[in-house]
Amino acid sequence: MRRRSIYPIGFAIAFLSVFLLCGGDIVQAATPAGLIPGLHLSLGTSSSPKSVDSTVQIVLLLTVLSIAPAILLLMTCFTRIIVVLSFVRSALALQNSPPNQVLIGLALFITFFIMGPTFHQVNVHALQPYLAGKLSESAALQQAEIPFKQFMAKQTRPSDLQLFLQFRHIPLPKSVNKIPITALVPAYTISELKTAFQIGFMIYLPFLVIDLVVSTTLMSMGMMMLPPVIISLPFKILLFVMVDGWHLVVQSLLAGYS
Repeated sequence: MRRRSIYPIGFAIAFLSVFLLCGGDIVQAATPAGLIPGLHLSLGTSSSPKSVDSTVQIVLLLTVLSIAPAILLLMTCFTRIIVVLSFVRSALALQNSPPNQVLIGLALFITFFIMGPTFHQVNVHALQPYLAGKLSESAALQQAEIPFKQFMAKQTRPSDLQLFLQFRHIPLPKSVNKIPITALVPAYTISELKTAFQIGFMIYLPFLVIDLVVSTTLMSMGMMMLPPVIISLPFKILLFVMVDGWHLVVQSLLAGYS
């Protein structure tokens, strides 16, 4: 007997993403007003292959959902945003300010803002029809993958995508929807890392100039024992505040996905 298909990783990621943003609407649309579905768990034996197959699907789905947040970060713009924000903090020579929790929280909300149209398409074309019983699992999966593939392919360099396709001996598909998700996700991730490091290099340059000027001035004054960082730190913070640095950094990140 042929087993039913297990929820693929991409399908679980798409559903999890939309649930985080539209959880209340999804539950309201899926259940009648005033009724909250109950959850009943029981252990026992079964002689029906169909019931055993459903149990295996649930166990595998829960396993996938446990690692879905980590995979979700690689299919959105979170990677570029958090790396750039980390470069900003390092360029300012600030070790714990802003704290990691603040940077991660800011990166997550910027990610939700940028990915909003993509999540909306998944919700409208895949999740809601699936909850309404209009689409099967496989059809809903195909519809859910399309918005993510279009978003990632737009930000992926052709050379990075070709790198993974050639190792699988797969020709470059003519349509974005035909690109394997297993090749597109790592190609998109390394493209995002390269872009983030390029932005980080541009952020480092003005602060590097300040460090060089301060270091040269201290050496000319014979103050070699005084760490240049102590003197340059206030000037770097002052420069960053005067040019409204956080606004410019976030603006450049948003413009990169427009």
